[in-house]
This record gives sequence, C-alpha cells and structure tokens, in this order.
Amino acid sequence: MRRETLRMQAAELFEQRIKPPEVARRLRVSPKSAYRWHQLWRDGGVQALSSRGPGGSRCRLSPRCLEKLAAYLDQGPAAHGWVEDQVWTAARVATLIGRKFHVSYSVSGATRLMHRLGFSPQVPARRVAERDEQAVTAWKEVTWAEVKERGRPAGATSASRTRQASPAVRPEDAPGAGEAAPLS
Repeated sequence: MRRETLRMQAAELFEQRIKPPEVARRLRVSPKSAYRWHQLWRDGGVQALSSRGPGGSRCRLSPRCLEKLAAYLDQGPAAHGWVEDQVWTAARVATLIGRKFHVSYSVSGATRLMHRLGFSPQVPARRVAERDEQAVTAWKEVTWAEVKERGRPAGATSASRTRQASPAVRPEDAPGAGEAAPLS
C-alpha cells in the first residue's frame, strides 16, 4: 500500500514538472524508482502508475477446481485414503491436489491455498497406542512436582550481566560480602 501511495505522490509531482531526482529526494526513494515511475507516467499517465493487484504467481486451480477442493476437504481425509487420523496436513492436501487435479503444489503453497479456502493445516498428534492417560496424569501431579527444579529466589541474583552487585547490597552471609567489587 505504501508503494502505491508513493507512486501517486510521484505522479502529482511529475504533473508539477518536478524532475525525477527531486521526486526521489522528496519521497525518499531511489532515483532508479523515480526514473522508472517517470517513464511510466510519461507513457501512460497516472493510470500507468496504479497498482495491478497483488504480486506473485496466479493460482493454478480454476475457481471451479477450488470449489471442488473445498468439497474434498470437507469430506475429510478418510474419504481420500488417510484413515489413520482425521487431520488435513499440508502435505496431504498437496498430494490430494496432485491426484485430483494433476497440478503440483508445494507444501507451503498448499498451506496458503488452504488458508485462502478457510481451512488450516493440522499437525497430527504422535501418541503411542498403549498410552495410559491416568498414569501420565498421576506422574505429572506427583513425580514431576517432586523432580521439578525450584527457581532462584528473587533477590539472589544481580540485574547486571557484567558485574556482581555492589557489597553494600549483598547479604552479610553472601560470598564476598565484605570485599569491594573490582572496577572494570
């Protein structure tokens, strides 16, 4: 959006017969950009400097194919051969697009496409089939509470990363309490 605004401001300055180097200085852009915008403005006016939409490559699926893909995603992974869990991962969606539409998508491209359709890729939970939830809960409540390391008391550390606290603020029983702090 900022680039669009700058181009429109540049067009106004060009209409006032201000040269590209001065436009570059005023708008704080490179002279190369100012000269390119000036050329576009001379050839096509303000319209030539307006945005042509978002950059990047266009979607490789037609609107009809996108509707079909959304319907396939609504059916769930099991309907398309993934029966081990009910999550759509980006890798699975990329594979599904390849199978159904004969179009290759990267995992990151499939993720962006899923977001565009209102879906989000899921990461399957990796859990052992024999997992005992009651034993896990008991371990967390009893054993982990005993094992977990206690944090340091608030006053035991210095706020400085380079020197210890001055002797005046050290507790009397702390190491070096009676010594002067070395100067760096």
